[in-house]
Amino acid sequence: MMGAMMRMRRMLMGLTLAGLAVGAAGLAAVMGMAACGGGASQAPQNPAPGAAMTADTRAADEEAIRAADAAWSKAAGDKDAAKMATFYAENAVVMAPGMAAIKGRDAIQQAMTGMMQDPNFALSFTPTKIVVAKAGDQAYELGDFSMTMSDKKKKPSTLKATYVVVWGKQMDGSWKALVDSPTTTTE
Repeated sequence: MMGAMMRMRRMLMGLTLAGLAVGAAGLAAVMGMAACGGGASQAPQNPAPGAAMTADTRAADEEAIRAADAAWSKAAGDKDAAKMATFYAENAVVMAPGMAAIKGRDAIQQAMTGMMQDPNFALSFTPTKIVVAKAGDQAYELGDFSMTMSDKKKKPSTLKATYVVVWGKQMDGSWKALVDSPTTTTE
């Protein structure tokens, strides 16, 4: 019995060593072919196009954002809260000094509707700088705004200051405001 087990062990060991030798020789042959350019094709392989290889659309994107700004500012001037809300992404946030953040397009529309009830309400804004990311999926905007509301005595009171908007390109190619942050900073 002991002799039979020893023979089986030697036989398995022999098969294993033979298999390793054949495997190593096969691997060396494949590696040699690859190093020498052997194989199905010797044509250079180009990587799939990605963000780094796509066309630079930043100038066109900036123009699209400027056009959206003009229409957005017009909607504000027309006191059209529903139209103004269409320039915000569904999950947008408005962060204004001294106020709780307003989260979501619907909440933003409700807040704008309330503000626009003020008979002295007026809002206009103009971008002074727009920077589109190289990837073409986000941008930020700096600008000046003027907003008039009634003071405690029901008299018009105007704030002229700056703002920051972070834009995101949507799946349909349009640009929507992700973050809108008017400030009290004047420049």
